Amino acid sequence: MKLFEPFRLKNMELKNRIVLPPMCMYQATQDGFSTLFHICHYATRALGGAGLIIVESTGVTPEGRITDRDLGLWNDSQTDGLKRIVDACRKYGAKIALQINHAGRKSKSAAGPCLAPSALRFSGDCRVPAEMTENDIKRVTAAFVRAAHRADEAGFDALEIHGAHGYLLHEFLSPLTNRRTDSYGGSLRNRVRFLREVLNGVRGSWPDEKPLWLRVSACDYDDRGIDGPMMVRIVDEIRPLVDLVHVSSGGLLPAKVKDYPGYQVSLAEQIRKECGVPTIAVGLITNEEMAEEILQDGRADLVALGRELLRNPYWPVDTAVRNGVPGYVPESYKRAFPKIK
Repeated sequence: MKLFEPFRLKNMELKNRIVLPPMCMYQATQDGFSTLFHICHYATRALGGAGLIIVESTGVTPEGRITDRDLGLWNDSQTDGLKRIVDACRKYGAKIALQINHAGRKSKSAAGPCLAPSALRFSGDCRVPAEMTENDIKRVTAAFVRAAHRADEAGFDALEIHGAHGYLLHEFLSPLTNRRTDSYGGSLRNRVRFLREVLNGVRGSWPDEKPLWLRVSACDYDDRGIDGPMMVRIVDEIRPLVDLVHVSSGGLLPAKVKDYPGYQVSLAEQIRKECGVPTIAVGLITNEEMAEEILQDGRADLVALGRELLRNPYWPVDTAVRNGVPGYVPESYKRAFPKIK
């Protein structure tokens, strides 16, 4: 099965194409430190056979967290806890990446001001954000750069910049939320400027040999916003700066989205084929047949199974056993599979 074929990106070699995507766990301390929960949660998915684990949205500033129970990486003292997660996952054969983020206008943190490209709130129960000054933009860019350096110090194999789901970088990219008239608004090239500056800065503090990639929402589900062709143009703008694109959709507006198994895969396929960049596909992928079809047909290079791996962290083991793929049953668990030698 292609699902269990290795995949190499720069110096990171995955044992299979199965990805645990970043999902907020809301189990951090109030000041953004990891807890025993995180070690148990991520190490269990590593023991269960996932090839790549991407640790949840981690704020680059206190006010950049989505909530006050999210992980943070704005000071050096937060690095040690993340390193323990890295070491636990590596012990069980997984590679591990970190997603770093600023939540922008969707932040519900009490730690500081709510920031956005324009003073447009997300919904009626959210704060009206402050429109970012150029000094704010420089400060947040520097925070991404420092967080990337700390992520390397913690030993992560790869780094994901969160440019999706209606958070700050996505807010700058979309004409629906970016109403600026300066050099960070208006044309597509201007709207990409902040993201480009973040990526350029991070490139300077993140090792060249380690993969760096971007999470995107390739559809805003509004005719006036980002769609597949526009996201292709956005990715083309920053293509030399990223090694892979993790393709999602939505989150910018409180809009209803018709989701179904594989509903975002076509967006990953479009970016892969038109931009010539490896992609991760995600979106209610729950079974091996769908995952295999995505890979065999060249629609994406990796598949992320979020909710399925929450339900069953041993999905890779179960799938490997059903398909006769050796080497996935942990030694201590072989008595549960009497036919496995």
